[in-house]
Parts: sequence; structure tokens; C-alpha cells
Amino acid sequence: MRYEKAKNLAPKEFKRLCGVYPETFAKMLEIVKKHQENKKVSGRPSKLSLENQILITLEYLREYRTYFHIGKTWGIYESTAFRIVQKIENILIKSGIFKLPGKKKLIDSEQQLKTIVIDVTESPIERPKKSRKSSTQARRKITH
Repeated sequence: MRYEKAKNLAPKEFKRLCGVYPETFAKMLEIVKKHQENKKVSGRPSKLSLENQILITLEYLREYRTYFHIGKTWGIYESTAFRIVQKIENILIKSGIFKLPGKKKLIDSEQQLKTIVIDVTESPIERPKKSRKSSTQARRKITH
């Protein structure tokens, strides 16, 4: 769903679609626009608006869709979808407003983390050894 259609949704429906409320989306858009204004413009301009680029990023983060599927949905190449997601993520992280808690924060939390370790080392398959004598002798016995 393009931003033009998504912006007309009720706030709860918008959150169900994107994972954030429209106010948060507007704040993200503001940060990305400020970054774009300060950046030198070089190369070909994007086919997608900044709103749609943020939607692509939120779609990736919310649904864990592959870049291939996102590219096909939005009519862009897989590599372009990857670059868009990386660009928007980096801009939002560098702003300092949007961030996920780090590993230390998760360890210090009240929740207990469970770790399961599975041994997946390779082990040779035990098979009978082939010897040249046994196969050659059998053939000689049959022919005589």
C-alpha cells in the first residue's frame, strides 16, 4: 500500500499496517527530510517519495519480508530495496531519537534469557571398507 492510501487510514489501522502511529511516522519523515536537505544531491533522483521509502523500511522491519518480495511489490530492484532500507535505517539511528535497546539492556532486564545449544558437528558415516580383492575375486569366480 502506497503512502497516499495509507495516510487516510485511522491511526489504529495505520499502526497495524506500519507498526508506528501516524505521529511517529511524521517525526520520521521530518528527520529524513532534514537529512536530505543537508545532503548534496548527486545521481539520479529516486522513483519513490521519502514517505514511500520510509514505508518500505517499516514494512521490512515489521514483516521481515525479503528484499526480493519488497522489490516486486514496489516495482523496484532487490538491490534498490536493500539500499533504501539501509539508508533510512542509518538516518533514523544517527538522529538519536529512534533506537532499539542494546544487548546489555536486554541482559539486565527482568526477563530470563534461555539458550539452547545444539551440536551440529560433522561425523563420518561408518561404512564397510571396499577392498579391491573381494570385488575382483567375485568377478573371477563367476567367469570361470
